[in-house]
Amino acid sequence: MDLEKQPQQPVAPAGPAPAGIRASDADRDRIADILREAMAEGRLTAEEHAERVDLAYRAKTVGELEPLVSDLPASRGAAPRTASPHGYGPDTPAGPAENLVAVFSSSTRRGRWRVGGRTNSFALFGSVEIDLTEALFGQRLTVINATSIFGSVEIKVPENISLRGSGTGIFGNFEVDTLESTDPEAPVVVVNGYSVFGNVEAKPKRGRLVANLHAQLRKHLGR
Repeated sequence: MDLEKQPQQPVAPAGPAPAGIRASDADRDRIADILREAMAEGRLTAEEHAERVDLAYRAKTVGELEPLVSDLPASRGAAPRTASPHGYGPDTPAGPAENLVAVFSSSTRRGRWRVGGRTNSFALFGSVEIDLTEALFGQRLTVINATSIFGSVEIKVPENISLRGSGTGIFGNFEVDTLESTDPEAPVVVVNGYSVFGNVEAKPKRGRLVANLHAQLRKHLGR
């Protein structure tokens, strides 16, 4: 048989991920980005945006994510991105996560530092403190995964960013003081996690503001 004369069968294009498949962090971040754009365009109110983002970061499967953007035009194909005029770079977390671990000890991150897109904090009979009030945001969305077991994780943020969270306290406390910035382009910090006989707390530090981010970051990078 002459194989060269056999017609080639077309390869079926890959379809969207099945609704029942487990959602990845990238899937959740993609939905959060669509929701942020929708709020900036006035398609969603701040309350609707906060509710949907909270559901997005609670979602376990792709099928739970898609209904959150089914009524938004961006869900049918992302528009080309233009460069952000702000100093904190792209919308979504990128690069390796920073890990802060305290086991029968303490770990602190504070002062003037450039925040990565993703931070994992773990406290076991110890304490972790993350102070973002003087930090430079390298991206618009920052995700902090906090786990506390017989310990504490404390997160402080400036008053004029957006702060959201989703977590569970099991014989412990998980508390996030939700903030919605009036600026739709402001940095967004999302705190996820759980505490077991411990404490996870995220709240604004009164009197501390993120201001002139573009100039701050350019100075920090020496540009």
